[in-house]
This record gives sequence, C-alpha cells and structure tokens, in this order.
Amino acid sequence: MEQPFSTSKVSVEYFDPHDVFKLLAPGLVPRLPLRNLHWQSHAGPLRSIDTLHIELLSPGDKTSKTSITSPISSPPPSGHLDSATARDDGFQTQIGATLSSEAIDQTVNRNNAPARRHQIPGLRRTPYLKVLLVRCDDNDSYKGHVRQEIRDWIKTNTPPSGSKRNTAENHDAFEWLIIHVIIPNTVAATQPRDSGSATEKATAASRWRPGSSTLFEKMRSDFNTSSKGSVDRIAQIRIGVNDVPYDLLPRVVPAVPSGYTETEHETENSWVDLVSKFRSLILSSFDLRVSQYEEDIREKDSQRTLPGWNFCTFFILKEGLARGFESVGLVEDALVGYDELSVGLDMIVKDQASIGSRTATNTLLTYTEDLKQIALSARAAASGAEHDEEDETVNLQLPQAESTQPTEAYDDIPISSTKKSYRDLIVANNVSVFDFRCYIFARQISLLLRLGNAWSTREELLAKLKEQQESVLHGVAPRAQPPKQKENENEDLTMLAEICRRTLEFIPTVSQVMRNDVLAALSEMAKADGDDTAAAAQTDPMTSEVIENLVASFAFSIAQQILAQTSTKALPIPPSTLVSQDAHEPKSSIPEPKTMMHPARSSSLAIRTGGGANVGRPLPSPNVFPGRRPSAADDQAQSTFLKAGLEELAAKRAELYIVSRNILAECGKKREWPDGWASVPVIGETTMVEMVDIDLDDDEPAKEGEETSAAREAVTSLSGLASKLLKTALENMDDFYRLYETLTDKALRHYTVADHTHSVKTSMADLAVLKYHLGDYSSASSYFWETIPFFGESGWSLLELSMLVMCSRCLRQLDRKDEHVKVMLKLLTKAAAAERERQEEKMAFRIGKADEVDYPDSEAIKGFLDDLLAATKTLPNELRIPLSSFFSVVEVDGPPEYGQGRDGISLNLKMNSLLVDDLEVDSVRVRVNSAVNKSSKEIWFELTEPTTTKPGKNKLKLHSNSAIPGSYEIDKIDLIASNLHLHHEREIGQPINKVNDILQSPHVVIYNRADTLGVKLHASKHIQLDRNSTVDIDLDSGWNDLISAEVRVKAATGGLRLLTSEAKCISPSVDFSKSPGGGLFYFETIPKNNSVRIRFPYTVELETASISIRIDVSYTTENGTFFFSTTPVVETTLALGVNVQDVFKHKALFSRFTVSTANHSPLRLFKSELVGSEVFESHFGVPPSAPIVIFPKQPASLLYKITRKTGIKITPKTKKILYLRLHYSVLQEEIEFLIEDSLTTSLVDSPLRPFSRLLCSTIIPHVRHSLTGQDLERAVLLGSVSTAFLSSVNWTKYFTGLGKAPGGTDYSRALVSFLRTWQAEHPTLTFQTSSIPAEPRSILIPVDIPSLTIVHSADIRLQHPPQPSSSALSTLPESPTPIVCTNQLLAAVLHLKWTRVWDTTTPAGEQTDLEFSYEMGAPPDTWLVGGRRKGHFVIPSPAGEDQLESTADTEAEIPVLMVPLREGWLPYPGVDIREVRPHDEAAAAEGPPPAADGAVHFETDVRNLGETVRVVSDRARVTLSLDASGPAGGPLVLDVQRLGDGGGARVVA
Repeated sequence: MEQPFSTSKVSVEYFDPHDVFKLLAPGLVPRLPLRNLHWQSHAGPLRSIDTLHIELLSPGDKTSKTSITSPISSPPPSGHLDSATARDDGFQTQIGATLSSEAIDQTVNRNNAPARRHQIPGLRRTPYLKVLLVRCDDNDSYKGHVRQEIRDWIKTNTPPSGSKRNTAENHDAFEWLIIHVIIPNTVAATQPRDSGSATEKATAASRWRPGSSTLFEKMRSDFNTSSKGSVDRIAQIRIGVNDVPYDLLPRVVPAVPSGYTETEHETENSWVDLVSKFRSLILSSFDLRVSQYEEDIREKDSQRTLPGWNFCTFFILKEGLARGFESVGLVEDALVGYDELSVGLDMIVKDQASIGSRTATNTLLTYTEDLKQIALSARAAASGAEHDEEDETVNLQLPQAESTQPTEAYDDIPISSTKKSYRDLIVANNVSVFDFRCYIFARQISLLLRLGNAWSTREELLAKLKEQQESVLHGVAPRAQPPKQKENENEDLTMLAEICRRTLEFIPTVSQVMRNDVLAALSEMAKADGDDTAAAAQTDPMTSEVIENLVASFAFSIAQQILAQTSTKALPIPPSTLVSQDAHEPKSSIPEPKTMMHPARSSSLAIRTGGGANVGRPLPSPNVFPGRRPSAADDQAQSTFLKAGLEELAAKRAELYIVSRNILAECGKKREWPDGWASVPVIGETTMVEMVDIDLDDDEPAKEGEETSAAREAVTSLSGLASKLLKTALENMDDFYRLYETLTDKALRHYTVADHTHSVKTSMADLAVLKYHLGDYSSASSYFWETIPFFGESGWSLLELSMLVMCSRCLRQLDRKDEHVKVMLKLLTKAAAAERERQEEKMAFRIGKADEVDYPDSEAIKGFLDDLLAATKTLPNELRIPLSSFFSVVEVDGPPEYGQGRDGISLNLKMNSLLVDDLEVDSVRVRVNSAVNKSSKEIWFELTEPTTTKPGKNKLKLHSNSAIPGSYEIDKIDLIASNLHLHHEREIGQPINKVNDILQSPHVVIYNRADTLGVKLHASKHIQLDRNSTVDIDLDSGWNDLISAEVRVKAATGGLRLLTSEAKCISPSVDFSKSPGGGLFYFETIPKNNSVRIRFPYTVELETASISIRIDVSYTTENGTFFFSTTPVVETTLALGVNVQDVFKHKALFSRFTVSTANHSPLRLFKSELVGSEVFESHFGVPPSAPIVIFPKQPASLLYKITRKTGIKITPKTKKILYLRLHYSVLQEEIEFLIEDSLTTSLVDSPLRPFSRLLCSTIIPHVRHSLTGQDLERAVLLGSVSTAFLSSVNWTKYFTGLGKAPGGTDYSRALVSFLRTWQAEHPTLTFQTSSIPAEPRSILIPVDIPSLTIVHSADIRLQHPPQPSSSALSTLPESPTPIVCTNQLLAAVLHLKWTRVWDTTTPAGEQTDLEFSYEMGAPPDTWLVGGRRKGHFVIPSPAGEDQLESTADTEAEIPVLMVPLREGWLPYPGVDIREVRPHDEAAAAEGPPPAADGAVHFETDVRNLGETVRVVSDRARVTLSLDASGPAGGPLVLDVQRLGDGGGARVVA
C-alpha cells in the first residue's frame, strides 16, 4: 500500500556484516541529499534534479530507527501503517500489500531462490543501489575470508555480469557498490590509498619488507571489470580516531607502522568520490528502469485495439513510470503522466457509456460498494429504520486496514490516495469510475503540492531530516557538521493556483459521477429485489434528499480540503469586514488561518478531532491541523511574499469559497432559509409570470385538483452529510447564516487580494442582501454604500435600483435622515435615467429587430418622490441637484411673448419630466445672458405662481419685467420644490450637444418694440472745445405713464468718468425730482409719448474714438415695476479739423482758419463767426450766400482781420480769448437720418410698426459701414443717395427668433419682404444741399491771440532814381516794379518802426527799454549792399497806454547803397532784427543764454517781402567773331555797345 505522503527519494540498500554503518553514518548522512543531478531524458531535453533524497535501508531491520533517510518525509506518528509503505518509490514489481520483513529477506536466504515476480510491473519498490560495507584491517584478513565474503555477496545480490537482463529485471535494475571502511589503529589505516602515494621518507623497517599493493588496489583489481568504460565500484573511507567510540577502537597497534597519515584534503576527496559514485550509479539504475518502462508502455499502447487489452493493467504500468519520476524529483514529468492517464480514463468511460455493455475487459464498476452502504445507512437513518446489512455506517473511501480508527478524523478529507487500496482495486479490475477519478485526482494534487512547495510537504521533509540527524551515533565528535539545509520558504503560488483551478473543474465532474454512482447502486439493488422500475429509487423524495446530501457533503469537503492545502502565509489576506454580534469574539480579529475558520459557536460548530496513538497523519484539512496553528502575529510578521501567481491563487481560492457557499445555499433553500435574493424588490420584471416545474416525460395531464407542488413536497434531512461543518451549519438557522456569511466574507477578502473588483462588489452585494434579509439594517446599509456605485457604473441599472430601494428602507428604519435623503435622491435619479434611456430607445431609428431591454417599473418607484420632499423639509439647508436628474429635455417653446399696452415679456418653457410622480414646484427661475455683449445685464424669467409638473411633457410660462433688446442664451435654470433645488448651468456660446445636453434650444431673441420705453445715447450737437465734452440721453416713455423713474448711468469704457453732478434736464415740462449725482437721475411723473433729454459732461484719461455707457432705467407704471437696460456706443471724435495761421502787421493781425473733414464724410458749413473779446475785435469779409461743402481733399479757408480795441486796460480778469463758432452738418449723419425717417414713415400704418426700432437699429449700422467716401461725395454732388447697397445684404439672419404673425406668417420673412419693397419704392433718397437743418451741429473753438512784446516793421525804400538818358529803357513798358540796370548804383533808405500793442501780458508801466540790432543781407551774387547795412537801435519804454507805437522821433531811417549784380527780378535784401542782451561777446559767441520768464518775444514785418526789382543789362549790342588764326585756335572777339553810347568798344577776350 502507498505511503501517505509523496516524497522525492530513492532507496539504497546497505549490507553491514561487520557492523560499521554506525561509524560511516556520521560522515555520510550530512552529505545527503544528493544535489544538482542531471539526467538526459529519452524523449525530451536534459532534466535537472535539484535535490535527490536517499533512504538508506538495511535488509535485516527495515522498521528500526537505524533506517537512515535523507530529508524526505517524516514517518507516520503511529505504527498502524504497513512497514513496507516506507519503501514505495514507484518502480515496483511485486504486490506491496503483503510485503513484510520476512518477504524481503528472501533476497538473502540460503537457498538463493529468486522471489516470484508479478506479471504486472510497477507494484513494488526496490533499491536503486546495493552497498556492501566491508571492514578489512589487514592483508591477511582480506586473503583469509573478506575476499570470499565479497564474492559471495556479489554472486547472491547482483546479476551475473556476463548474462543479459530480461524485461522484469530491467524494471528492478540496480547498481552495486563496495565501501571499504578503515578503522583507526589498524594495518589498513597505515597503508596509503594506493602504492604510488606512499611517502618517500619510509622507515627502516619498511625497507626490509618487499613492495606490495594496498588493500584498496587489491579490491579494485579483484572486483572491478577491466573492460573499457567500466564503472569503478570500489570506494574507501577512513574513519578518524575521534569518530570511533572508545570501546570499538582496536587495542593492538601495528608493530611496524608505515608512518602514513591521510591529510584532511585527502579525506574530503574520498567523501566526494563516494558521493559522486552514489550519483552516477543511481542515475544509471534510473535510466535503465525508465527505458524499460517506456518500451513496455509503447508496446501496451500499440495493443489498445486488440481484444483483451485492459486499461487497468496499462494504468498500473504507466503509473509505475510516473512514480519513478516522482521518486527522483521529476515531479513535472510525473504530473504529465497522470494527466495523460486522466484523459485515457475519460475515453474509457465514454466508450463504456456508448457501448452500454459490461462484458468488455475495460468495463469499470458502475457503482462503489462503500457509497452504496453509506447511502443505504443514510436513507435508513432518515426514515427511522435500521439498515440490515451493516451495523454501522461505513465511511466514504475508508481503507479496510483503518476500520478500527475513529472516522471523525477523515470525515473532511475525501481526497487522499491512502484512504483505500486503490492500486489493488485497479489491479484486480474491481474499481469504479468514482474511485478511479478520486485516485487520479488525489495523485495529481499531491504532485502539484510538491511543485508548489506547500507547507505540509516541506514540513514533512524537514521533520524527516531532523529525525535522520538525530538517529546517528551520539557521544562522539562527528567528522563533519551537518550542513544547514536552507529550504525554500516561498511557495510557488502558481502551482497552488493550479490546484484550485483543477479542483473547480473536478468538483462538478465528480459530483455528477457520485450521483450517478449512488443511483446506479440503488437501481441495481431495486432490480435485485424484483422491482423492475429502474427509477424507483430516484422518485423517492427521501432517497433524493439523501443522495443530494451525500454529493453536497462530498463536494463541500473537497473544497475545504483544497483550501486548507493551498493556504499560505504569502497571501496578504486583509482583516475581516464582518462585525460580530458577540462582543467576546469579533471576527475581525481572527487571522487568516491555513484552513477554513468555523463560525464562532462553541456548542455546535466546534469540531474536536479525536485520535490517539493509532491514528495516522492525514493531509491537512479544515478540521485537522498538522503541527502548530499559525498565529496572527506570524501572519503579520510575514511581510514578504511572492508576487508571481499571487492574484491568481487568491482568485481561485475565492472561487472555492464561493462553491462552498453555493453548496450551503442550495441546502438552505430546501429548508426555506433563503440567502435574501428571493425577497429583493424586483424592478422591471412585473410582466414576468412565475415559472412552475413540469415533467416533460409525463404524458398524462395532471388531473383537476391535483397539486403537483404538494405531491413533490420537499423533504429535508441531515442524513448523508458526512462533513461536520456542513452538518452543524444546517442544524439551525443561526448557524446556517453564520457560516454563509463567513464563507462570503472569506471569498470577498480573497477577491480583494486578487484585485477582482467585480467579484469583490458582488460578494459585498451578497452580504448586503443577507444582512437586509436578516434585519441587520446597519450592516446592510454600510455594504449597500460600497456596492451601489459600482453596479451603477457597470451597467446593472435594475439591480442598482433594487439595491437602492433596500438601502432606502434600511436607512428609514435607522432614522438616518441625511443618508436616507441621498439614497432616495439617487434612486429617483437612476430611475429617471432609465426612463430617459427608454424614451431615447423608443425614438431611435433602427433597422431590424432591436434587442429587448428591461426598464424599471414605475409602480415600484412611486411614492418615493413624496417621501423625498417630506424628508428634505427637515434639512437645515436646501439640497442642490442637477436639473438633468429629473428632467430630460428643456427647450424654449417659440419666441418670447410681448404684452399689449404694457412693457414686459413672457417666455414659454417646455420641460419633459422623467419622474413617475407629480412634482409640486414652488418656483422656477430662468436666467438669460447676452451671447454677444458680455456687459449686457442679465434677464431673469420667473414663475408667477406655484405649479405641478406631471410625468412627461410640461409647459411653463415665465414672466419678466425686463425687456432688454438683444440676442440671448439661457445659461441658468433654477427649479425649487420644497427644500429641493434643481439647477442647470451652462457656458454662454457653448455648442449644443443634442445627446448629452438637456437644454436643446437655449437661444432667445428680444427686441425693443416701437411703443415701449426707449433710450438713445448720442454725442451733443453743440461742442465747446475749452469745456468738457457732453453726451445726451433721450428717454422716450412710449405708451407708459411713468409714475416714477430712476436712470442709472455707468461708464463701460476704461478711463471714462461721467460728471453726472453737472447733468441738466433739457425738457420744458420735466425736470429732475432729486439732484443728480452718483450716476443716478430721478424723475417723478413722465407722461406717455414724452421725451426727456439728459445732458451731462464726461472726461476720459486717454483719447478714444468712441465711448460706451451702460444705461439702466427702472420705472414704475400702473402695471408694476419694469426694468430696461442698454449699453450703446457713441463716437466722440470730431467730424472736422481747424488749423490757424497768424500774420502780424503794425495795425492788425490777419488769421487764416483752414476747416477740413476729420473722416471720409463731407461736411456742410453753414455759418462761421469769430466772436470778439474785451481786447480784440474781428472783421470778416462778405459771407457766402449758400452752405459751403467741405470735402476730404478740399478744405475751406476763412480769413479774419483782428485789431486791438483802443482804450482798453488789460487786467488779469480781462477776457482776451476769441471764439470761432462753426455751424455745420455731417453728410453721413444726414443720410442715416434720411433713411431712418423714410423707414419709420413707411411703417406707420404697417402691421410691422412694432419692429421699427429693431429695423432701424439693424439697418443704420449697415449704412454707416457700407457707404464709402466716394459714395458720399457723389451723393453731395448729386443731391441724392442710392439705396441699392442695401439689397445685397442677407437680412434674414438678422431677424431670427421673432416668431410668427397672427396669420401664420413668419415675422422674419415679413421684415425681409418689407425691406425689399421699400428699396424698390425708394431706389434713391433726395436731400437738399442748400437747406439748413433746424438744429445743425455747432462747435465753439477758442482762439488765443499770441502775446508779442514788440512787432518791428522794416521797409527798404528806393530813392527816386534819375531818368535814364537812353531811349532803350524808355521803350520798356510802364510797371510799378522799379527797373534798373546791372551795376547801377541805387540809393535806398531802410525805414524801421515798431509797436507794443500786441503785448497783452505786460502792463505799460512795467515795460522797459529794449535794444535790438539789425542787419541787411543778400546773396553775394545778387546784391552788393553798401552804407550802414547793420547797426543797433533802442526802443524806449512807453510812458503810458497811448505811447505803445513808434513815432517819427522814435523811428529810424538808415540810408544804404545797393548795386544789382545780375539781371532778373531780384527780391529786396533781407532785414534781420535781433534782440541785444547785456552780456559779453564771449558769452554771445557761445550762444544766447536760456530764455527767462521775461524773455522778449517779437515778430518782424518785412514790408518788402514779396517785392522785387527788375534788373536789366547795361549793354545795347554785343558782336562775337571767331578767328581761327589766333592763339589756341583763334580768340573770341567781343564788340560791346553800351546803352547811351554812340560808338563801340572793342574788347578782345
């Protein structure tokens, strides 16, 4: 029979006739096991064996403690197992069930008769190596008897060297080895290992002795073969003096010692040589055995189709090879063999099921006798009867050899290859499918446990090593310390996960096999009793219950066993989430054990494992723990773990826990102990009909009144439940739910480690539903909080709603209002989302048949809205939620509606409610904001009275008293019901998403009707440049009788400051009710159709082309208080520009004003006026009879003569500034006014009259930007403007959102049609360029006369020249311009005079004398000036106001002589007058000093500026001749005749 635990070990049998093993063991055992062996596989790559354990067996006493084993497995703690089980290595040749020490001794009996071998190989374990331990102290002993003893042993225990081994011998192939053990103080100890190694320094006695071979050489010569490539089978080990007990040391020392002593290095080499021989010889034996097995397997497999081929025989043969692989540590190869056998068994079972006959040799038993007896006993116990065949129940798979053991220790260990003599049953061809599958699976699990380095297997190996080291001889110092065998403490988690995976596949399969096995047994029994109804046993409810209990118990025990075997500290299992109701034993403090923790119940669930000295050690199970139980501290200390396979192992273990829980749940359902899911509120399946089980094989219809459910009333019993844990849990409801909860919690924690989020949340949901079912609402609510968001995000909408309903009820029971409100809110939100999906699915266009989708039932959710509203009233703050939670579509229903005879607008809003209940709405507010003008004031539309929204479509009418024209978008919606605030916000200008955005139509267009209150802003027509600019606000009351009005202005341009405190109301009948200030203007009563103008100045920090002012008007009428706001932009740049040029004369100042346009628009100048001051007066010529048109390239010039008034004394308060007033109009504005007036006139009797303001405000900007300067010039020249430029504009886009007329016509189309008609009727608009408007624009420009200290007048007067005698000059025409000849001497007088009348800053009494210098200058090629051409003169200070001008006494006349040097019209020489200051010439050379505050400013009026003198030549005739004979080609001969001379003068040049 197989030993209970699989090990990687081979047997080495030693023969110790001289009792020296106890001396050899201290040195040999520490060097075991063998490591790093390499074997070349016959069908694959090189195999590496990391560790090969050696079991040293003595044929005389195999059960004694002197049987030494290298680290493999610990022996059973009791001796109930067969002694031969310790020798099972896989390669077996005889039936092992009857082995004993006497049977083994057959190999050494006297008659040397070989033992009879079984015809099926693979049934007994034999040694791989036989070792003979020899003690030979000298050559004489060797010759006398030792050599003969060795020969006898070789002859007896080894096959003849010359004979060929047969097949059976190859199955038991082994090698042999002779170890010569040398004892100290013997002759052999003085001999070297070989003769060549003797030392050269021999003693004198050794020289007399002839040379001879050593004992080691003689043994090698006698027993090693001399063929090439032969194996060395002789080894020699020398025992040290300290390693031999004193009583065993020889007392006689050799008389002639050789003096040879083995060094420590040579000793170590001898041990290395011995271990190397062990390695090579064992591998050689293993190779022979594998080769023979593979050959036999191929032969048997080729005979599969022949008659008489038996699978069981083939199984034993192939399993022998697998066990051989296992014995040497090639566990992977062994596992492959068992996997192949498992597939072969599936094929045999399939063939058996298809043939349906039991006559074939491969036929397996249809049922298991043990299962039959257990089922019968359980059925008898359930029915209260006694089972006749057995006095007591036979436990499942209990071996006959263990019939006397307590069965409790094996109740939960269903899978073990040692529980039955499976191999004997297989050999006898008397095995059932159930036993066959259990055996193969048990072997696979044991191999996988070894591959996984499971803690149970490792513990066995370490225990065996300790036992082996303790069994050596004590009392002497060992030759070598036992090496520290550091075992791999880390399990291979991937292999452990593979075990769990195979178990998950095995449990369903073996459950069905077991069920069929029991049914077949009961059917056979029924047939044997004469009952031909094969299904009689199946129809019995009690029998069915017993069978299901057997299967459930077996499957449950398998799962628990595997969970125990795969438990490892490497799994960082988090603490339990369960909260124990018993304060003395909280489950959160229980660490994760290596097995299944039982529910905390000491009375019924505490499992006590019985056992005594005769109880063998089984595999670790949920109820039986080998070794000490790990503590929580150990689990916490184990911080390092393998990452590879960690998540997979945790996931598979969690699935095993779920399988165990599902088995428990199925058993609970029969007892009406539901897991809670049956009572979960079902949402979305109201149309489902409750299903009823019917029998498809029943041809007869059920009779009326027959109750099928009553006929098959469920029968519950605990009979057949072998698992104590499962049975205890099913004894009462509390234990059932406690175990159910514990299993689910363990699965949850394992899933957490595996990072399986879906499974974690599913397990939490199971716990939540269970707690809800049990009434533990606090725990249930905590689990619901964890799981509900996950299922919502994963698409489990209906499940999420059901859980929300349950969570809501839990919180209501717990009176947790805040959380209750949140859950109800989420429930309603999710239900609304499902309703939105349903509506979208209904409206979607699909081709073909759409998939059916379950949606929530509205009836199941009704009433929660009222509960929510009632609960929110108790909250201190309002609860804000998105509007999209309860409403799907919000859109504006048509354009705004305008009231007749009153200001204000209404907005119709369509809202689609997703709720199943009516919602009582207290208020609704909608905010619209301008999408273009960000500074525009927002408008709020509000609900006038509470209303109720029904499920589905609703229409709300909202009102607003603010009618601010513009294009708007809805950016905020607030809906308030009780303390519930639904809100929706969006960004202005955000594109509309038809899929996700609930606000489908946010655009709103509001226009200002013609009869409502209107506000206009424009720059004032009258401008005075030396004062602040002003703007005018025109307030038109329209059809409103204003009771009160408040106008607020605010600068909308940076740097703009409004001086509202200086505002004026320009209206004959209305004035401010309060003093203006702070940007506010107050009015009391303003009649309807009345206009009020408000004018106020402003200042700007930087010059800007335009300014913007926000104007808010809040006014009250008999219909309520209304609000109007606008932010117009007005241009502030001047339409014209004026430049001035001053020319000072002695008596007057001539100023030329050049008036030009400042932009591309022409101007019409109607009137100009230079307003005099107290000091100066102006004079103008004849004014034009018609307005002057000023073009951009053709400015107008205005010349004014300014003189100083006499007798005016200038004081600091005297006004000296003149003002130029211009009356003008801008042609651009005239054309805009003309078009606006024409449009307004055309709309007077039209139904479109309310749109006149909208029409004008839309068209005028196009007129302003479309007319170019060329168009304006053409219009002013022709007196008319064309309207053709307006026909190319697409007006439709400017009039969208206006709604429809009462007749159904779109206002947008009507306005476009009107514009086309008007343009056709008015292709040109005529205006009069000569007419003067009633109120033209005017500008008042201050003109400041520069203050000059003095103005000089210089005049060069020619003395009357004598009349020329020549008649030639007399022939020239008469001219006021003097005519002279070149080089003629001209006498002239420089006349200098001055005036102080233009000095308006210095009084006459403060003026001083002034010294000036003059200098006449002319170009040197023009005039030659002689006489006093430069000099100084002094101007005296005036004695009074009447002496500001020069007199004859103070004027200067300086004679000069001028000679013209060339012909032509020569200008007069220039006169330069400069001030002479009292400073030295050096300073004058450096430059004039800086002008002080009292610097002299003067101008010089040169009277001769622009006058000329005509200079003619003084020659009458000139004759030129060329003479080539002269020098250098001939001189030029010039004959000149001067004026007045009769003859000529000859001049040669």
